[in-house]
Amino acid sequence: MKGIYHFLVKPLQSRYNNTKSVGDKELIVNTENQNHEFISRQGIVLSTPAINNTSIEENAEVILHHNVFRRWLDVKGKEKNSTSYFSEDKYIVGQDQIFLYKNNSIDEWRPLKGFCFVQPLAYNNKFSENKEHPDRGVIVYTDGVYEKGEVVGYTPFSQYEFIIDGQRLFRVHNKFITIKYGDQGDKETYNPSWAQSS
Repeated sequence: MKGIYHFLVKPLQSRYNNTKSVGDKELIVNTENQNHEFISRQGIVLSTPAINNTSIEENAEVILHHNVFRRWLDVKGKEKNSTSYFSEDKYIVGQDQIFLYKNNSIDEWRPLKGFCFVQPLAYNNKFSENKEHPDRGVIVYTDGVYEKGEVVGYTPFSQYEFIIDGQRLFRVHNKFITIKYGDQGDKETYNPSWAQSS
């Protein structure tokens, strides 16, 4: 099966990412389906669009929008699937819902055009309780507009949090990057311990 303009995607493991291993036991950390933080955002591409010039290949691993696999309650309290739902393990996804991909032929994540992923900088200010620098980070994944390892600043509330390979990263649209600090200055990044265990 092949969509004309859309990808067909299945969850990497399951629709939700709400369990943690504690010793030989598995702990469920969230039982509600409304909270977007516990929805899986990782998928595998089953088929690519028939009409679309894309560098994403079949069987590529992708990082998606949190609403793709989400279930929600309507005004009557009835549980519903997202509009992307096709069957229990298949979802119809537009390219605008994919933020990062890793083809089998490459060994690194690549963002789609217009986006980059940054890791926040540690904030070493003894007068502040903040552990990370607000609105400043190091480019980890880039679409080519910025260089990997470059320190950049971005507008407030323009970042969106993801946990990718045990790193807490922010997806930032290129147009919201307001300043390039280059390769200079303090580049100590901040990655909380709870992200490393995800």
